[in-house]
Amino acid sequence: MPFRIQSRRLTQILSALALTIGTSLAALAPVPAQAGQVVVQKVNGQWALVDQGRIIPMRGVAVGNGAASLEKLRNTGTTVVRTYGEPDVWVLDEAQKYGLKVIMGLWMEHPRLGFSYQNQTAVEAQDRRISEFVTRYKDHPALLAWGVGNEVETDVADPLPVWKQVNRVAEMVKKIDPNHPTMMVVADTEDSRLQKLAGCCAAVDLLGINVYAGAVFTLPERVQKAGIVKPIIATEVGALGQWQAGRTAWGAPVEPSSTQKAIFFHKALPFLESQPNVLGSIAFMWGAKQEQTSTWHGLLLPDGSPLGAVDTLTELWNGKQPNNRAPEINGAGIAAEVYSPGDPITVGLSILDPDGDPIKLDFRLMNEATDLQKGGDAEAVPPEMAIQVETFPGTIALFDAPTLPGDYRLFVTVHDPDGKAATVNMPFQVVGPAPPKGATENQQGQAVTPDGLPIQAALTGPNAATTREEIQRDLAKLKASRERRQDIKKRQEERQKTKKVSTTTPKTTKKPKDS
Repeated sequence: MPFRIQSRRLTQILSALALTIGTSLAALAPVPAQAGQVVVQKVNGQWALVDQGRIIPMRGVAVGNGAASLEKLRNTGTTVVRTYGEPDVWVLDEAQKYGLKVIMGLWMEHPRLGFSYQNQTAVEAQDRRISEFVTRYKDHPALLAWGVGNEVETDVADPLPVWKQVNRVAEMVKKIDPNHPTMMVVADTEDSRLQKLAGCCAAVDLLGINVYAGAVFTLPERVQKAGIVKPIIATEVGALGQWQAGRTAWGAPVEPSSTQKAIFFHKALPFLESQPNVLGSIAFMWGAKQEQTSTWHGLLLPDGSPLGAVDTLTELWNGKQPNNRAPEINGAGIAAEVYSPGDPITVGLSILDPDGDPIKLDFRLMNEATDLQKGGDAEAVPPEMAIQVETFPGTIALFDAPTLPGDYRLFVTVHDPDGKAATVNMPFQVVGPAPPKGATENQQGQAVTPDGLPIQAALTGPNAATTREEIQRDLAKLKASRERRQDIKKRQEERQKTKKVSTTTPKTTKKPKDS
């Protein structure tokens, strides 16, 4: 999944701030020890990064702006953290604290966002920013390699000229710091593009490829067929991306559950580690970010709760399961995809806590995201609406559809007492007669008039937004919806009573007939 620093201006501001802070900190607390030479070489037929004679296993995670603390990585077996640009400089000290190594990102601007590599003034400014940063941090003891750019070729018809710019910057970096290898990162899009990389970029020591879903399992073979002989790193490994996922009839992508993503990592990471032309893999991403949803690509929830994929990393890289495991969502379904305003919606869940811990359910209703960007660019979080959810034994939940037509997504999160979680979401659509003219929706999901008056009260309102007949029609629909809801609830309760009676009534033994 592509990732992008939020904006060129923000990059400049944060880079300057990072350099200023770095200067101040250097005066107060010098770097404890200088970094040694890191080399790329084959060890027993397998590519490896060797830091002063010690092999560094490439078992990594990617972090970005505002990522969670690295403290929780200590017990997962992670060895390497990948960053994307200079604002992530904080990762160097944080990684050093926890014994991790860093592929430090050097952000290169993207032509798709208006940057021109024919503009010599702009190119020189970018070179100056990168060279100053490399000079300042080249001796940091946590530094493992430099990541030069990330998917700079996105939306460029011919990527070769841009890749040559990446190679030029990598050459500049190597002159400043000959002790650390350079890596360029590209998106796994078309095999024809991989073929162009075969003869490109002599100053680049490592080729990073961001790869998702089933493409992971064909990547080593495709790279070999393309004629690429450099060692590769799967620099973003992720489950099914939103651009790959199946879609509803109205175009909403269906996100895998966190449990399904954990299963994917359990298959993908060992596969990549077994490939001789793959130096290692980096899971995307440590933290959370809004990209279609706030849960699609994160190994953590936005509140920092680890998901099942973190347990997978721990099991694979530490050789044993964590003491406490995340809950699992082994099934989730919504009764239908399309509802009328105010309809009762039934959700079924199959949930397991592997440790037998009590669990807590959390439900959130969001509008479907509309601020959809490319290449990992920043997206706005869609509005959240308050809902009242009734839950029943057997993990069945019931709530009312919003009264305002639109596209929605229900998020269900399962928490255990130790802070781990599982999550799944389900898109649905509300269609039907439009609410009264000029109506909007309040935070309780009720359709309201322009004056903020719920439709139910609009019959007597002094400034009714429409005719009495239209409002009566809408109220009749809401009443029918409530009656359906009450009927569903009654049937659920009757089933539970029947089940309870059947499990508590003692069995009776028939008396033998008199002979």
